[in-house]
Amino acid sequence: MIFNDGLKNVIDFENLIWGEIFEPLKDKNYFKNFTLNPFTIEWQNGADFSPEFLYEIANKKQIAS
Repeated sequence: MIFNDGLKNVIDFENLIWGEIFEPLKDKNYFKNFTLNPFTIEWQNGADFSPEFLYEIANKKQIAS
């Protein structure tokens, strides 16, 4: 993902998809079928991740590297 401030990182969603709304995302074919809205990524069932959450994950990963 690339953020407005230039932060760029790859996010591994495997440990982020838990709970009823995210259960369908465990199917790789379903996961691949996302759309982009002006703020984040989302799936047909209403699952999405807030941009702030994704930024936090990407930033922590960059700091740890």
